[in-house]
Amino acid sequence: MNDQLKPSSVAHRYAQLEALRSPFLDRARRAAELTIPMLLPRQGHSSSSEFVTPFQSVGARGVNNLASKLLLALLPPNSPFFRLTVDDDTADAIAPEARGAIEKALAKIERAAMMDLETSAARVPVYESLRNLIVTGNSLLYVPPDGNIRVFRLDRFVVKRDAMGNILEIVTKETVSPKALPEAHLKLLKDTGEEVQREYDLYTYCCLKEDRWDIYQEVGGEIVPETRGNLPYDKNPFIALRFTRIDGEDYGRGYVEEYFGDLASLEALTQAIVEGSAASSKVLFMVRPNGTTKIQNLAKSDNGAFIQGNADDVSVLQMNKINDFRVTQETAQQISERLAYAFLLNAAVTRNAERVTAEEIRFMAQELESALGGTYSILSQELQLPLIELVLHRLEREGKMPELPKGTIQPQIITGLEALGRGQDLNKLSTFLKFLQPLGQEILAKEMNVGDYINRLGASLGIDTEVLIKSDQQKAMEQQQAMQQQQQQMLEQTMAQTAQGMAPELMKGMMQQGQQDG
Repeated sequence: MNDQLKPSSVAHRYAQLEALRSPFLDRARRAAELTIPMLLPRQGHSSSSEFVTPFQSVGARGVNNLASKLLLALLPPNSPFFRLTVDDDTADAIAPEARGAIEKALAKIERAAMMDLETSAARVPVYESLRNLIVTGNSLLYVPPDGNIRVFRLDRFVVKRDAMGNILEIVTKETVSPKALPEAHLKLLKDTGEEVQREYDLYTYCCLKEDRWDIYQEVGGEIVPETRGNLPYDKNPFIALRFTRIDGEDYGRGYVEEYFGDLASLEALTQAIVEGSAASSKVLFMVRPNGTTKIQNLAKSDNGAFIQGNADDVSVLQMNKINDFRVTQETAQQISERLAYAFLLNAAVTRNAERVTAEEIRFMAQELESALGGTYSILSQELQLPLIELVLHRLEREGKMPELPKGTIQPQIITGLEALGRGQDLNKLSTFLKFLQPLGQEILAKEMNVGDYINRLGASLGIDTEVLIKSDQQKAMEQQQAMQQQQQQMLEQTMAQTAQGMAPELMKGMMQQGQQDG
């Protein structure tokens, strides 16, 4: 089939890169069969094909749980996952009285970008992409100008990277109906002598040429003219994601592949337990051939009836494999516990004991979350940063925000790995204060700067304390007002006391004056 393709066509290039993708695709399909088979079906599947059903659900539950945790960490609800920052040189040149207005304007742009992501329902495709990353290790996001993100699984795209991991080529393959193609292109295909087919393979080619992306689509070996475009390097609508980065390889490896041994062992043990349990549940009565008890009497007798026979002639077939099943069950339980730790399931956080403190659960949960530090770091650079840059570019093009000066204002990711760092700071601050409490409140108030502690605590929790906590000017103003009120009260008290002291003498003088007048 490849020999019939044009050497210069996109389909021919896709076939070349498809051979390099084959080993990664085979491993990804084996990982999908042990977790969620529909994420990467077998080759040649259709809507009527049946998927392989695993005997255990630990893999599927772990993938969904881990994808949910990653989604909440990368795209937290009701809070932006990025912050627009000004470089140091520009920040030093800005007048102090103008910084507040600039920060307010940047915060408004951040809210507009997050609102755009929420209205475009970006969480749904991102969650699906995260599940593909965990199982297959690779996923491709397409962010069109309208903001409706699409997800390409591993068997629908190929990618070529350089030695540093930078993308050089991306080719996607889709199956479309002739009605989805432009009339001019259908006419062009008919002119070449090709009959109209029920379905066409639509190839999208994205290639890096001199720091710009050349993008176009091809159907039937002919380029669709309306789809050709040329975009800057940082405005590529295709975001190729990897779960792990391996230098020199075009594709990443999935998280499931790292625990393939435990998943395969648990699948085999669970299958043995299920099939053995089904065989053990079958009840068979055996009657001695030369006994006095007749099989017909046993089969036709009602419950509680009386028949002639000998109880020793009848027995029940048993497997007597309880000890073997116990060993299998214990091994499967140990493997399930290891996988629960790997996929951050709640069962791994709670210790099997009568009394488990909340602090112990919190500590275990944070330790497990910290194990994803490497995953957060690569996703922040390959998912969060390109995604928000495309959103900001679309808002600029639509006139919903002013054009930001290049190189001066840059988005900074504040979730994921950054959130893990803030969590470590929070633990250190709480431990530090716990060790200082025995000194007493008086020494703490004398030696400790409470305002700085509050600011650090808010930063570790990801809370903006600029308006929540009183500034030094507000505290000085309130202190001045309190002093003025105190002075006013003291003046009023002094005047009242003076008036009370002068009242007797004044009354005495008035009486004397009255007597003289009389």
